[in-house]
Amino acid sequence: MESVSAVFAGTALSLFGTALLVWTGARALHRAPVAHGVSPVASTALTTIFGVVSLGLGVWVLTLV
Repeated sequence: MESVSAVFAGTALSLFGTALLVWTGARALHRAPVAHGVSPVASTALTTIFGVVSLGLGVWVLTLV
């Protein structure tokens, strides 16, 4: 039963991280703001960092199953 929860959590984290990285990349390519009211460099850097961390955690959880 615990492995089902781990698979769900790992998949959710991996999908979120991937979607965040794709969205940030698309916004950066179109030179559109990633977050309104924030420095473009800071918002792009922070969302990239959070996307990579989320994707990494998701993959790490899936390797523990």
